[in-house]
Amino acid sequence: MKITKDMTIGEVVRQHANSVDVLMSFGMGCVGCPSAQAETLEEAATVHGLDLEKLLEALNK
Repeated sequence: MKITKDMTIGEVVRQHANSVDVLMSFGMGCVGCPSAQAETLEEAATVHGLDLEKLLEALNK
């Protein structure tokens, strides 16, 4: 299943175990925080000042 910008961090982590390492490598240390679970990848990228396309590319490798 392809990871998209509209997926929540919680969905991504539950469906793709290796995604935690990728998210952490981008500086997203709160992947387990309750508030992050409902945040979309697009929202998280904006909050953290990340390039959304690069994040999605890394997650979908």
